[in-house]
Amino acid sequence: MGLMDIAYTLAEVPTLLKLKKGMIPRALDVSDCFGARVQGNAERYPDRLAVIFEGKSVTWSEFNALANQYAHYMKQQGAARGDTVSVIMENRIEFLALLVGLNKIGVTAGLINTNLTGKPLTHCIKVTNSTKCVFGSEIAAALNEVKSELDLEEGEDYFIMPDGEQESAINWAKNLAEGAVEASTVNPPETMDTQLGEIALYIFTSGTTGLPKAAVLSNRRFLMSADMSAMAGYKCTEKDRLYICLPLYHGTGLMIGAGAAFTSGASMFVRRKFSASNFLTEVRDNSCTCLVYIGELCRYLTNTEVRPDDHKNPLRAMMGNGMRPDVWKGFKRRFGIKRVAEFYGASEGNVAFANLMNKDCTVGMTSAEVALVEYDVDNDEIVRDAQDQCVRVAQGEPGLLLGKITEDTVFEGYTDKQATEKKIIRDVFETGDAWFNSGDLMSTVDVGFSLGYPHYQFVDRVGDTFRWKSENVSTNEVGEILNGFDQIKFCNVYGVEIPGTDGRAGMAAITLADGLQSLDVEAFALFVRAQLPAYAIPVFVRIQQEIDVTGTFKMVKGDLRKQGYNLNLFTDPVYLLLPGQAHYQLLDESSLQSIEAAQAGF
Repeated sequence: MGLMDIAYTLAEVPTLLKLKKGMIPRALDVSDCFGARVQGNAERYPDRLAVIFEGKSVTWSEFNALANQYAHYMKQQGAARGDTVSVIMENRIEFLALLVGLNKIGVTAGLINTNLTGKPLTHCIKVTNSTKCVFGSEIAAALNEVKSELDLEEGEDYFIMPDGEQESAINWAKNLAEGAVEASTVNPPETMDTQLGEIALYIFTSGTTGLPKAAVLSNRRFLMSADMSAMAGYKCTEKDRLYICLPLYHGTGLMIGAGAAFTSGASMFVRRKFSASNFLTEVRDNSCTCLVYIGELCRYLTNTEVRPDDHKNPLRAMMGNGMRPDVWKGFKRRFGIKRVAEFYGASEGNVAFANLMNKDCTVGMTSAEVALVEYDVDNDEIVRDAQDQCVRVAQGEPGLLLGKITEDTVFEGYTDKQATEKKIIRDVFETGDAWFNSGDLMSTVDVGFSLGYPHYQFVDRVGDTFRWKSENVSTNEVGEILNGFDQIKFCNVYGVEIPGTDGRAGMAAITLADGLQSLDVEAFALFVRAQLPAYAIPVFVRIQQEIDVTGTFKMVKGDLRKQGYNLNLFTDPVYLLLPGQAHYQLLDESSLQSIEAAQAGF
């Protein structure tokens, strides 16, 4: 433990003390929301830039006025406090202003992934009981295909937001941009009555079969995340500018990115989608000082051509999640970033961790009551002792992360009550207690001098979910889909690691239907592409003679995960779907070596 390490840690104390005071959960009936925070920015920093997007920019005063117009217009169209309005739009100024406007009048926005079509799109609008739907013109074709299945009235409940010069004149939706032009720019009075306990947003989990769950996000949890990010993550003020290229329908981009700007007055450079080739040029040209990231983004940037002046840019701090330890230090050094505030948390979870002391390779600490308990990975179950209680793991050992459910750490869950209950573990250490099951293995990690706060490190996903391409994939849901292919008798789906990538790629061990000697890989490829989103399609398919099961007929994944696609550990044939390819190919020693050398294009 060096003197510099101690000095750097002690320098964080004032911020941590300020944060501790600010993070004490306020009563749910207190009036506050992110719409009110934007209103405050317009009063304090009216002429400072709020958002820059594709050559356009708005000040906080202009941004707040636009949000007010959307709020008044949607009120005129019948949207009222407690209603839900589905919002499907790519990143842009209008998207953010609409969310603020709806929040100001107490309307919940259901944020829908812009890539969804068909049944998944219909499901997301229905599951939140949306009374209106606002969509970007870029989504019009997808929505047109499903609108007959929705309980919304054409010409009344649909509102289109034009995207630049795109054609937006359709007869079944009102033009929100045109309608809002005549609306008042005055702050709506309802904003001061919008309370912390009200539902601000529904943020959807990644649904493997296109049936995501709507996670409930209150104003209180949104603001706690946003305040923490601004105050102790980036340490940003109105003089900073955030570079935001993550989709704003996801929690990281919206709460950790835009939320930090809403609560601090910092400005935002918003990009429709991430571009590794344009990243540094845009950061420099727009004087961006803070970056919101996910691990996949950092990996893409790491793989770009190294230039001797990469470190010469205004970025000083970044906050996000999923930064791999093997990328961490090299990324900081290459791009000259002094502060990485990695965090861990889920949109629906009741606990969060944040690396607020700027330690390397850790998700940091938490103020919530958590426990790491023993988990049998091979049998996919929590270990309980003779008294039927969970068993805490030893210091430094990996364990399943549980977060205690209390009045201050409420588990808000999903709109689906059954799905909410499935995430709760009861009678963990005493009769009647209740804990949120994160589904993740975590461990404590030694980070040197840390003022007595234990720091944690993410280890792995467990059970029936893995993460690939920044999306959660349900092994059960993929398995059910694959079993619908007439050549498959049984299948066992799991995630495997690929060198140089984040998360785990999907792999399916299958047994063929009786009488078949081989898999028609071309027909199988067509089937999975039609039935699954791209990130959930298995990258590897292993053909087994029979599936290994436990005495209770539960499929065993442990050995399969350990063996992965290593042809040296078994004799079964394995098929591989390379990036950009339409069909599977037989995995051979040459392609195996290419994958192991991180040269296969993943």
